[in-house]
Amino acid sequence: MQWEKLLSAKRWGSESKVQSQEEARSEFQIDYDRLIFSSPFRRLQNKTQVFPLPGSVFVHNRLTHSLEVASVGRSLGRIFYNKLKENEPDVDNRLPLVSEVGNIVAAACLAHDMGNPAFGHSGESAISYYFREGEGKSYKAEVTEKEWHDLINFEGNANALRILTHSFTGKGNGSFALTYSTLAAIAKYPCAAIVGHNKANIYTKKYGFFQSEEASFIKIAEELGLAKVQNEPLIYKRHPLVYLVEAADDICYNIIDLEDAHRLKILSYQEIEDLLLPLCYSENLPKRLKEFDDDDAKVSLLRARSIGAMVKACSDVFFNNQEALLKGDFNKSLTDVVPAELLSAWKKIESISVKKIYNYSSVVQIEVAGYKVIGGLLEEFIPAYLKNESKYHKKLVDLIPKQFHTDKQDTYSKIMSVLDFVSGMTDIYAVELFRKIKGISFPSMS
Repeated sequence: MQWEKLLSAKRWGSESKVQSQEEARSEFQIDYDRLIFSSPFRRLQNKTQVFPLPGSVFVHNRLTHSLEVASVGRSLGRIFYNKLKENEPDVDNRLPLVSEVGNIVAAACLAHDMGNPAFGHSGESAISYYFREGEGKSYKAEVTEKEWHDLINFEGNANALRILTHSFTGKGNGSFALTYSTLAAIAKYPCAAIVGHNKANIYTKKYGFFQSEEASFIKIAEELGLAKVQNEPLIYKRHPLVYLVEAADDICYNIIDLEDAHRLKILSYQEIEDLLLPLCYSENLPKRLKEFDDDDAKVSLLRARSIGAMVKACSDVFFNNQEALLKGDFNKSLTDVVPAELLSAWKKIESISVKKIYNYSSVVQIEVAGYKVIGGLLEEFIPAYLKNESKYHKKLVDLIPKQFHTDKQDTYSKIMSVLDFVSGMTDIYAVELFRKIKGISFPSMS
């Protein structure tokens, strides 16, 4: 792979249009702005990150998480450009778009969670469970094997690509019309679902596109010159900027989940200090911490310094491994290749997070609720949309906004249309709709 091809301002669905000559914004800043102002992005404010929403104590939701990831991602991209410039002063002549790497990564970071359903990762599991173990099993004979793997292993990463490239009814051709480079930087696992969950390679741990978007991804990959591993089933190697997007995400949720856990009194201040202080390079930090009386302020300082240290370390790894990254042979996340003293502290944070945060009672409760709510919605809407043979079915179909309807008559396309509707719901809307259609509550007449 070559940076000359990997960095492209060509727009999805608007390939024939002349690139903008705006003085205020670059093409990739336009990507960022389109995402910020979009409805799917705004809905992230009511989607669970880890802890249940809403609450009397502020905790991160998908929207605040995505904004923070974008901030960290921009820094990682900018540092990479600055290092290139330092080593090759004329790099802008060879790579005219390389100065935009920070903006590309920031835009991709904004979009990285847009495909996640309500209730965190349990929403993905609930959709998968419906088809694998629930009533959805009955549709297996009506779809291809590859399509079936999309359904029984529903993946938010693939759903994000669908949201950003699919032409929804009445929404115009090309949907968001993002640049090819931004779209490719989102694809952590550029392979088909039937390949996914092969942990031998970093790019096949999950999957990155549904069968409905496979042709679209091929178009993006060929335009950017992504390295192809095989045709059948389809596997590509990652766009190098994916590693920066992934690192920004890893840095934010690992460190900031600790901050939320402290606010909710799941972890004490001393536990937070013991976990984060080893990530911070500053010898003066313990002295600085003693200047604060407020524990939240101390945690904020530790969070900021920890993020800064990991950004520096990951940017060094990325710059120093360009050859392997461009060959597609770099088979670890950047956070797994930081210096040993940081890596030890990082792995301890991951271990404690699994033990004390992700298995905390309220977190598990929201996951269980997600199974019931998402599963319940699918039990109603999928048979209704596929069959539409009774007055009850017709009323349910009328509840699905027109943008999610499809003219295609095959079972897979119709199921995907319902999943577009259900996966886009916020936690609150999903619960309210579930309760109303199940007769648990009634809509207000006011």
